[in-house]
Amino acid sequence: MSFAVLELRKDFPSLSRTVSGHYAAYFDGPGGTQVPRQVIQAISHYYETCNANAHGPFVTSAETDRIVDRTREAAAALLGAPSPATISFGANMTSLAFALARALSRTIAPGDEVVITDLDHEANRGPWQTLAERGAVVHSVAITADGRIDMEDFQSKLSPNTKIVAVGCSSNSLGTVNDLASIRQLTHAVDALLIVDAVHFAPHFPIDVIELDCDFLLCSAYKFYGPHVGILYAREGLLDTLPTDKLRAQDDAAPYRIETGTPNFAALAGVTAAIEYIAALGTGTSLRQQLLTGMALVHDYEDALARKLYAGLSQMDHVQLFGQPFGDGLRAPTISFTVAGMNSGDVAAYLGEQGLFVWSGHFYAMRIYEVYQLEEQGGLVRVGISLYNTEEEVDRLLEAVKALNKTRTTTVS
Repeated sequence: MSFAVLELRKDFPSLSRTVSGHYAAYFDGPGGTQVPRQVIQAISHYYETCNANAHGPFVTSAETDRIVDRTREAAAALLGAPSPATISFGANMTSLAFALARALSRTIAPGDEVVITDLDHEANRGPWQTLAERGAVVHSVAITADGRIDMEDFQSKLSPNTKIVAVGCSSNSLGTVNDLASIRQLTHAVDALLIVDAVHFAPHFPIDVIELDCDFLLCSAYKFYGPHVGILYAREGLLDTLPTDKLRAQDDAAPYRIETGTPNFAALAGVTAAIEYIAALGTGTSLRQQLLTGMALVHDYEDALARKLYAGLSQMDHVQLFGQPFGDGLRAPTISFTVAGMNSGDVAAYLGEQGLFVWSGHFYAMRIYEVYQLEEQGGLVRVGISLYNTEEEVDRLLEAVKALNKTRTTTVS
């Protein structure tokens, strides 16, 4: 099956917006993707037909229960989880990470050690840093000049006292894809829990939590064409043992014991629709097979566009690229750069005026911002490729960045 991007784009109403005479080019996917009509309709349909709280003795409540169950099943298929009972939901990934950190903090003793990394989004750093309040010692692993986890430093930070290792699958700032196999092996050798942030990985690559052999994995549906819902996978039997924050009326069993309050049922209907949208791109007899083949197509398409963009930017003398190069292992289709003599915020604003939507700043990956001393430059300019982006949009972006050299030269002179 070929990737019919022009047909797929018809599913996204927001792509019809124009700016300065151009169709808007949404390169802001790492901050949140656009939403297809199928997802919008699923959310609307819930409100139109069965808006009710759960576990009631009437038909609309029973339909809500089925929507929640179906969403757990769909999320389990997306992540390769063995059971829907391993899938919990929250307002977003950050909320779930803090809830998980609070629960794990009650198992921490003074002197226990926690390992995080300089590469990670603050959502997978800040919650674990709070464990220092319980006496834990928190170590942060350094990154290399090309934006990878320094594996020698990672190994040196581990000890028999290490209880938790929190690491990302992929950097939302630089596109780096981490060596999770080695990280898992080293983490399990010291009998520590492995907590994985897959927020930036999930939109671009298939996930298999069994192969990853992680204890917990978190992601966010609004990064893969769905609404704002956080998803937590917990290894079977593990969540049941944690002292989570919960009301006594809440079910003690997984996956419910970490879910607080009434969930956004309409958004959960949208999560299922988003997962099924990706699955519809693939083939196979099961939802999991369809997701695997669909994600493979998405990856190949996005990777080709990102390589074109990276190659074009690398030929510009006024552009400095950050992160691992393409062709050297897996890499997400997210490219960050700076323009010589220009503040990154000004670059992003200039591109935005031409309908080219990119981000600038630290993207909540603040340690990268600090390690690379990007404060004075306003951080990085970040371009994210999503399944609806086109080669024509990449060409437009390259021309606009190329033109910045003339703008910069004129300003300086």
